[in-house]
Amino acid sequence: MAASGSGSRGSWLGVVLLLVLLVAGGRALWLWLDRPIERVSIRGELEHVSADYLRSKLAPLVSGRTWLSVDLGELRERARRIEWLEEVRVSRHWPDALTFELFEQHPVARWNDSELLNPRGKAFRRDSVTVDEPLPDLAGPHGSGAEVLAWYDRLQRQLKPLGLTVTQLRLEDRGAWRFQVNDGLWVMLGRNDRPARLARFVAAWRRQLGEQASRIRYVDLRYPNGVAVAWHGEDAEAGADG
Repeated sequence: MAASGSGSRGSWLGVVLLLVLLVAGGRALWLWLDRPIERVSIRGELEHVSADYLRSKLAPLVSGRTWLSVDLGELRERARRIEWLEEVRVSRHWPDALTFELFEQHPVARWNDSELLNPRGKAFRRDSVTVDEPLPDLAGPHGSGAEVLAWYDRLQRQLKPLGLTVTQLRLEDRGAWRFQVNDGLWVMLGRNDRPARLARFVAAWRRQLGEQASRIRYVDLRYPNGVAVAWHGEDAEAGADG
């Protein structure tokens, strides 16, 4: 009986030693694999931002991090806060590298002088990136980007057949709208009945105003009926509130 008990204790001791060795070996393997991140690769079609610009933004996110311990989900969310990035994917590559697959923001309009809008009307800062292509100049209260962009698209569709291009569109804090066409005359839409007022402008442009466009300073549609026109060289007419 004593011999049997001694053998049992020896077996358990062997199992414990084996577990200790496995844990120690696993930890040693983890430490060996979890080495500092040495290389960061960038993939993606970059039209506006350079790889150097993005590396300068991404480098602080991985500085001091190790290959296995870094949380890829948390790293992706932090990278998505970079202004020019719409979406980010992050993956590990043996033995000490990370790859960022980047999807760049696509600017469709300038916004409030210092920002840009993407196709969903979300504002993002221009940062130090240069945008060379001509973009419409839009403005509005915080959070109104999608609404202003939708109205810009509607104006473009309705005015393009007249040979007019909307170059600026403004939504004022009090809710009044005004827009500029062809970098020239302004049109005051006001707050109410915008579709009807726009239709009135289109009709007046086709009937008479289009032939005198170079003389017009602004067109005011904020009246129950008709259109008020201010001409270059003449005193401005009083605008209606509405």
